[in-house]
Amino acid sequence: MHRGDDQRVVARVLSRVHEETLAGGPTGVAPRALISESWSRSLAAQVDPYRHEAPIVLGPDEVAERWAGHPLSTVLPVLRETLMGIAEDAMHVMIITDAGGHILWTEGEREVRRSAEDVGLTEGARWTEEAIGTNAMGIALAVDTSAVVHSAEHLVRTYHGWTCAASPVHDPDTGLTIGAVDISGPLSIMHPTMGALVSAAARLAESELKLRLAASDELLRSRNMRHLIGLRGEPGALLSPTGRVLVAEPHGLLPRRVDLTSDRVPLGDGREGVLEPLAEGYLLRVARPTGQQRQPLLSLTFLGVEHPRAVLNGRELPLTSRHAELLTALVLHPRGLTAEQLALKLYGDRGNPATVRAELHRLRAQVGTGTLLTKPYRLRADVQGDFVAVREAVRRGDVAAAAVGYRGALLPRSEAPVVREEREDLLAGVRRAVLTLGDVESLWEFTRTDGGRDDVEALRLLARELPRDDTRCELVAGQLRRALAADG
Repeated sequence: MHRGDDQRVVARVLSRVHEETLAGGPTGVAPRALISESWSRSLAAQVDPYRHEAPIVLGPDEVAERWAGHPLSTVLPVLRETLMGIAEDAMHVMIITDAGGHILWTEGEREVRRSAEDVGLTEGARWTEEAIGTNAMGIALAVDTSAVVHSAEHLVRTYHGWTCAASPVHDPDTGLTIGAVDISGPLSIMHPTMGALVSAAARLAESELKLRLAASDELLRSRNMRHLIGLRGEPGALLSPTGRVLVAEPHGLLPRRVDLTSDRVPLGDGREGVLEPLAEGYLLRVARPTGQQRQPLLSLTFLGVEHPRAVLNGRELPLTSRHAELLTALVLHPRGLTAEQLALKLYGDRGNPATVRAELHRLRAQVGTGTLLTKPYRLRADVQGDFVAVREAVRRGDVAAAAVGYRGALLPRSEAPVVREEREDLLAGVRRAVLTLGDVESLWEFTRTDGGRDDVEALRLLARELPRDDTRCELVAGQLRRALAADG
């Protein structure tokens, strides 16, 4: 493709092909196979080439919510760096969709964005083939390939003055398409390298997502390896939340991915694995022969939550705030505590051992007598607690794991002395570790929590370390202004 007169000549030829093909008559030049097949799919979906418009199916709030949770929002700086120079110079607009063809992000020079909005190239619109006919985003999502659609190759006549290039982006975890990246602009100023650049940008985005997945996998391994070690040499594996095998003992025990539709996993040697949910991911154990008992798995989610959560062997327990405090004390003192010691830790000097014994009796009814032992009171369980994982991460100097795991204060509403002390120690430990390392992502995670949201020192350091083109800069700057104002 070329600029100027050549573009207009090509457009006239394509327009003639478009009219002749839709009229069903002979054509001097056949459309490209990629375009012809897309026209067929679009017409089968009853797209009207002469009157169709892109449907707006998402409101601004829903677009913002979807974009905030979409993986491609995390790699926006990579896409900007690759595409926005050419987009602005050539008067094009950069567009990002989800897997359903919904436009979640547009960016470009104001005038061309206004023109794009006039023809439905705007946030909230759906650009699949069945919604708006042949277009680069629609083809990329329909057949999982990069595509350039020029002028009258668009099925709908409204877009014959436009050229677009798009490429699908895949999830490095599942391999599934998660969206498309597109550059669209007026026909007369199409850049000849547009298609190659968009394809390269999509591959760079996938590479960045792969790096982030690897970092996430490493955090999960570091936080949960103790469960695999706890099998004491018996076969087992740690799995990601989607069933990918992160580490297995022995190596080769499992294929790369495990089906999570059942909690029983057949192994190649005739044995059976049992899946046990962790706070993140899964632990797979090889099922023991009948008659052998294994230690219960107790998962506790107590950080930054309004309602604490406990799961015992995959079964969620109804949990009162007092029982959450009891479990916290018992987890922090694995050798056990007497009723008198628990009374002091839960109520201070006014504590009554009789009250504690009554609460422990009710808690034992929930978790079972084999899980909560007496004389002294202690837990017989493999405990996976978010606050324990954070404390261990701080202790071993794994700042990234501590920052990601620390989602907020321990049992925020509790006034029990044992909880208050641990709450303060956790916050101080995470804060000290994050400030000492000065890592952007750890600072970001910390300043999302209640304890770090108004931390002026952490916010100042984060604002200084964030790259200028990072989309979080404005948010952090506003947060810092509010924290400084609150300090007076």
